[in-house]
Amino acid sequence: MATDGARAASRATWRDWVAVYGAILGAFTAILDIQITNSSLASIQGALGASAEEGSWISTAYLMAEIIVIPLTGWLGSLIGLRRYLVTNTILFVGFSVACALSGSLHEMILFRAGQGFTGGVLIPTAISIVRGRLPKSQQAAGIALFGFTATFAPAIGPTVGGWLSDNFSWRYLFYINLLVGPVAAAMQFISLDKTVPRWSELRDGDWIGIGLMILGLPSLTFVLEEGQRKGWFDSGLIVWASTLSCAAIVAFIIRQLTADRPLINLRLLANPAVGGASFLMMVLGAVSFGSIYIIPLYCAQILGYNSQQIGYVVMWSGLPQLMLFPAMPFLLKRIDPRLLVAVGTLLFIASCWINVGLTHDVGVDQLILPQLLRAVGQPLFTIPLSQISTAGLSPRNTADASALTNMMRNLGGSIGIATLATIIDRREQFHFSILSEAMTQNALRTQERIATLAAGFQAHVGDAGLAKMQAVATLAMQVRREATVMAYADGFWIVAVGLAASLGAIALLRKPKTSTGPVEVH
Repeated sequence: MATDGARAASRATWRDWVAVYGAILGAFTAILDIQITNSSLASIQGALGASAEEGSWISTAYLMAEIIVIPLTGWLGSLIGLRRYLVTNTILFVGFSVACALSGSLHEMILFRAGQGFTGGVLIPTAISIVRGRLPKSQQAAGIALFGFTATFAPAIGPTVGGWLSDNFSWRYLFYINLLVGPVAAAMQFISLDKTVPRWSELRDGDWIGIGLMILGLPSLTFVLEEGQRKGWFDSGLIVWASTLSCAAIVAFIIRQLTADRPLINLRLLANPAVGGASFLMMVLGAVSFGSIYIIPLYCAQILGYNSQQIGYVVMWSGLPQLMLFPAMPFLLKRIDPRLLVAVGTLLFIASCWINVGLTHDVGVDQLILPQLLRAVGQPLFTIPLSQISTAGLSPRNTADASALTNMMRNLGGSIGIATLATIIDRREQFHFSILSEAMTQNALRTQERIATLAAGFQAHVGDAGLAKMQAVATLAMQVRREATVMAYADGFWIVAVGLAASLGAIALLRKPKTSTGPVEVH
């Protein structure tokens, strides 16, 4: 095991880089699978005979399982041994992916998606721990940039890959694709990580009370955020019950972690301005990035009538340009204060949302490319420096805990963002529809002219004046509903822009990473 000084002075070996690439490749597949089903849910639901509400569990099950295992990863990895733990979960992730592809019922799909989430959640925080543990200080910027690129590129490209595979082959290939990279990642991890003796006896000394509270609290909160809008929020007894359970369990979990002699996860790290500030900003990033990925496909499908592949083309512009920015990130991280990069990334994201505030039903793919490009540049500038700031100078175990906290907060932020935007869009659509409807009374001259124009066109086809007028009124109502929906989407982007602007103050909490040597190597 290298000392700090030796590690800082040395160069990473080929084996170190294989470990880093193997871990990040595994993290990429896990993050990709969070979003890859979103553009193809209709196809999956149709094949499995599921309703839209039932099909929502295909995503919810993954997120609920993932958020359980992320905080456990640092502890279990140190007990079981990093190589054994990581390789096993990578192989299981691929196995669950194949099982999802072969699913013949909704229940099977939900079960196997939960298995994907439980194993995939291990791969994400472990990657940053390996970057910090295996690379010398002089080369960590490149490793962190690679991890941050994965964290932003994978969710951005997920709907594109999913839509293309679903339209050109079958929705089952959304899961078969993991056969291409999963085994390669597992092999790279196996040959590059050292075998260690597991400490099974320490399992009995684990914080099982804390684990139990976490298993009750975090999935319940995820369920509330994912299903609340569909079930009418607190009009649903199930949502009320789940909200009560999550609040009670999470509060008890926090108290337990702050008072236990051997806590499951070191929540005191949040008192560190770097970790606490980065965790908060990661939650904001999760909310806005997942939220924008949620709004854009909905707008394209509902207003523009795009299919999955066309939606994927639009979303692609928030992902592919990151490929060009990624090589510059290590250079930027070494020469520019990462806090400044976070601020610039935030401002670019605000600008992209502000452009979308002017949405109309005529806005198509050409007008959507510019804001997507701004997001593509802004997300790496936001995410990658935060990954560096949140783990700089920490011990290996604290690095694992800090990585778990930031990733958990990003996922929670994503659920909060999607739930908030879904509710805002629904409520604002009703509000705008009522305002527009009140202004368009049948006695209004412009309303009468519009109905007459539409009716004249319909009468030429149906030949009945009464039926033509009914169709004209129905068409006008649909147009009003469409305009109300577009205005609600614009409101959603306005909320995101204002929220991001308010979060700029949190950047002041961050501290510039010190130039001291990094943590020791850990296997």
